[in-house]
Amino acid sequence: MNQSSNDVSAGDNGDDITVVHLMRHGEVHNPEGVLYGRRPGYHLSELGRKMADRVAEHLADRDVTHVVASPLERAQETATPIAAAHGLDLATDERLIEAANVFEGKTFGVGDGALKKPGNWKYLTNPFRPSWGEPYLEQVVRMMAALGAARDAARGHEAVAVSHQLPIWIVRSFAERRRLWHDPRKRQCTLASLTSFTFHGDKIISVGYSEPARDLVPSHLLAGAKPVKGKSKAYGA
Repeated sequence: MNQSSNDVSAGDNGDDITVVHLMRHGEVHNPEGVLYGRRPGYHLSELGRKMADRVAEHLADRDVTHVVASPLERAQETATPIAAAHGLDLATDERLIEAANVFEGKTFGVGDGALKKPGNWKYLTNPFRPSWGEPYLEQVVRMMAALGAARDAARGHEAVAVSHQLPIWIVRSFAERRRLWHDPRKRQCTLASLTSFTFHGDKIISVGYSEPARDLVPSHLLAGAKPVKGKSKAYGA
């Protein structure tokens, strides 16, 4: 697991160590290559379910006392086997939801799709906010709040919170004091990966990253992979 220390977050009010694993959901069944975003009705593929089961096995011996997920089906389905493995009820937190995006419902491939249409170019004017979707700072605020809630629910133990690629990457970037605007192709947040925040009291003291289901992830979907025409990279993530 790669780790980097930081001292972001609220003050330390205890000696307890708590770990919150922000997990990205598994692969989604999406043969049309639609950017599904917050749209309902997108479920895990068979491979995605295998990814979820793999992570549940990976975490089976960990001290997990709280499991929570975004309300979207793909996140709920990813979290279900993890909660079951620990005999826990699955909680839902709206703050873990995918980032809003004006391109929802459109195809967004390499060399085709929404970006070729001049009518959509007006949404691409400001990559720093960004102009095509939920502002990065708003994502930081809600994700930090969700992290804090999961930490409090599992105080002194471990929690798993299933969310989506962009919100996970943005809150990690904030915690590690990196700029929030970035090249989406370079996000280190593969399907079914764990971005793990360790808290000392209320203070984040380290951030780690691991990929328990890496061998199940198609090569073109791994972090840093070059986009391949005709294959989705992270539609809705």
